[in-house]
Amino acid sequence: MIAMLTKIEIITRSTKLDDLLRALNKIGVMGITVSQVFGCGLSKGHQEVYRGKKYDVKLVPKIKVETVVSEIPVDKVLDTCERVLRTGQFGDGKIFVTELKDAVRIRTGQHGDDAIRDIPGETTGSISA
Repeated sequence: MIAMLTKIEIITRSTKLDDLLRALNKIGVMGITVSQVFGCGLSKGHQEVYRGKKYDVKLVPKIKVETVVSEIPVDKVLDTCERVLRTGQFGDGKIFVTELKDAVRIRTGQHGDDAIRDIPGETTGSISA
């Protein structure tokens, strides 16, 4: 039986990245991709003043953290993210959860959860946040 693969995308404040990475590593989430992104939500951006003139900033800088899990319960990942990221203020972000059909480890040709699982003895290092 092939385990279900779930992609979790977290868009949040860049100031929370180190705390989030530490918390995810603590529950066993190791394969993580981080991107700098820009976007707007309900707040539609904000105003800034530059040299005495007001400017509307429509897109706000954020980070996007992506991971795929199969053995770690999705609810555990979501609970961890919410606990670390929630400030109660606008801009805390969003989490998107998607079921994946397949994943492929290009180097070995492994599919499904084998493609995202660590291979014993082949770890090249870990992120220390």
